[in-house]
Amino acid sequence: MTVNDTLPPRRATSSDAESIRVLVREAYSKWVGVIGREPKPMEADYGVAVRDHLVWVLEDAGVLVAVLELIPHEDHVLIENIAVVPMRQKRGFASRLMRLAETQAREFGMIELRLYTNEHFVDNLEFYARLGYAETHRQPFRGSDTVYMTKRIDFPA
Repeated sequence: MTVNDTLPPRRATSSDAESIRVLVREAYSKWVGVIGREPKPMEADYGVAVRDHLVWVLEDAGVLVAVLELIPHEDHVLIENIAVVPMRQKRGFASRLMRLAETQAREFGMIELRLYTNEHFVDNLEFYARLGYAETHRQPFRGSDTVYMTKRIDFPA
């Protein structure tokens, strides 16, 4: 069992909104210099996200270390955001939350997950591709392209 397996995911509450905002700002700060602006998740209102979406967190010793924001739609579940604090990246937290996204999609009876990211976030694009996500299209957004990706999931036999 790895360390990240000992941290059970839990649904975020309204009291987590500020900690989620801080976590996301830390996680995405490395991209500001790459794209010349704050990425969209750094601008989000996490009070609204927790209220209106499915937001899951991983917490270690009372500190949030990762967040997953899902938006169920009629025919798919959108991964609106996934972020891990920089000091905990590359330890399996994001992979674990992506598996949780698949579980949640199945619970909603969905067979498709969708997400989007900036074309310059090469590490993210490679990570999603390793998990089986395929690019569907690109769309201009604030001076670069947003890359849209999808993954079809199976129900367990």
